[in-house]
Amino acid sequence: MGTKRYIGLDVHKRQVVAAGVDQQQNELLKPVQVKIKNFPSWAKANLHQTDSVALEATTNSWKIHDDLQGIVAEVLVANSYKIKLISSSSAKTDKHDALVLAKLLAANLLPTVWVPPVPVRELRDLTRYRSKLVWDRNKMKTQLHNTLHKHNLALPLGGPFTQKNEAWWCDLPLNEIEKMQISHRWQSIHHLNQQIAETETRIAQQSISDYWSEGMTLIMQLPGVGIYTGMTILAAIGDIDRFPTPPQLVGYAGLGARVRSSGDWYQTGKISKQGRRELRTALVNSAWVAVRYSKHWREQFEKLSTRIGKNKAITAIARKLLVVIWHVLTKKEADTKADVQAIARSFLRWATEHRLARSQRIHRHEFVRERLKTLGLLEELKPFRANGRLHDLAIG
Repeated sequence: MGTKRYIGLDVHKRQVVAAGVDQQQNELLKPVQVKIKNFPSWAKANLHQTDSVALEATTNSWKIHDDLQGIVAEVLVANSYKIKLISSSSAKTDKHDALVLAKLLAANLLPTVWVPPVPVRELRDLTRYRSKLVWDRNKMKTQLHNTLHKHNLALPLGGPFTQKNEAWWCDLPLNEIEKMQISHRWQSIHHLNQQIAETETRIAQQSISDYWSEGMTLIMQLPGVGIYTGMTILAAIGDIDRFPTPPQLVGYAGLGARVRSSGDWYQTGKISKQGRRELRTALVNSAWVAVRYSKHWREQFEKLSTRIGKNKAITAIARKLLVVIWHVLTKKEADTKADVQAIARSFLRWATEHRLARSQRIHRHEFVRERLKTLGLLEELKPFRANGRLHDLAIG
């Protein structure tokens, strides 16, 4: 019990394989396989309070991580991608993998990932779930489009998937099988619409919680960032203090350029895409909105697009936007290019969405005032128009 042990866990759906070494790489715990349901009791009986434990990031690694808290000295979660680069071997067994983790941990060579707290994990699950529902709904719509294309039929007037056009789809001159498929796809769209609405309500409620409200106030001041993109961005970033510099956050998003160099030769290529995909997607979506509605970002986009093309230009705007996000989250201040009236309109939409201001039992103008005061912009605000109405926050 006096010798410090370094334990590696190879975690699977139904079992965990554990192995341990000391600092000199001597094997102290021979590889043992434990059923996943028995692992908590096995850990209490066989692991010591002085042990250091390592496991790879998998679907159920956070559960194992939490179960081990208080039982061992520390629990580290390894970066699976980097582990493969470090420990590539022709031998590939669960026992071998557990032992590799233990040895890397003992040698202080284990590449680790940040362990997100529970609110971050829950929000990541929620935003990921919303994206999946939206993807499923788009798939149904694409299949409906394909039916029209198959028969050389034109789209109906107005939005093709509005409620008033549903009857138009059902009355198309098609065979019975295709009519059934159209009916089923519309049923799926209705069901997905309901699920998306419920999920978005939950995300919106989270956006004004104590854990997320400050961060949302800071990034929703930026053009192109709404409730769902904002919460996706915050969930992906987690703790901004993990990134001491903007380039580190850019790299984490996979928006940094690939670099190849040898001697005097140096070349940059496409973005790495080695990072959180949902963060990268949210930033690109926000960038498209920003260049549409913000004069500052539109001018930058037009200047870039004439030189490198629109696709590369929007990626560059997304990267610049992420750098601004780093600054406002780190310094907790207003953006230097802040448009106070545009920010007030954004906050008003936030207050109105899912009746968030009402859920806090305050008027939506008070909701906006509180957040503008946080940014130090309240005194600069003049009456502004939103949804065809003039809003004067001084009146309340």
